[in-house]
Amino acid sequence: MYSLNVPVPGSVSRLASDLEPRLTPFETVRDRHSLLAKRFEDGKSPDRHALRERLRPVLRDAPAFELRISGVGAFESPPRGPGPVVYLSVESPGLRRLHDRLVDAFGAVEGMEGEGYVPHVTLARGGDVRDPVAQVGGVESVTWTASSLDLWSSRSRETVASIPLLARE
Repeated sequence: MYSLNVPVPGSVSRLASDLEPRLTPFETVRDRHSLLAKRFEDGKSPDRHALRERLRPVLRDAPAFELRISGVGAFESPPRGPGPVVYLSVESPGLRRLHDRLVDAFGAVEGMEGEGYVPHVTLARGGDVRDPVAQVGGVESVTWTASSLDLWSSRSRETVASIPLLARE
């Protein structure tokens, strides 16, 4: 399976690392942080070269965009895997427009994309945590600009292509 991700800057990774002591009640704590723009499910995605070629016209004129970590949120009952999931909330009209464009071209993964899409950076999941947002507490806002997207392979657990976005004027 492949996904198209927004690279997360060091400032967001440091924020997530600083929160790790508060995440000990969770079953699993993420050590690699990512921001999903679009998932391509098995059976629906070709090999990486063909997928990149299908992405090329969809992303040809896609501009760089601003993103902002705005707080902490949680999915009590996520569509996949154990809950709760606690995450850094991401606000970005540009990312939402990009996601909509990708869903129009490739379809939505049910329950996770389209209307159900919540931009976020997962911190931890699982365990008996009654109020995951209170467990983590508040965070400082972090703002950055996405100037490229990464095509991630879950099989090889690595970025297999980087796709530049148009520079903002």
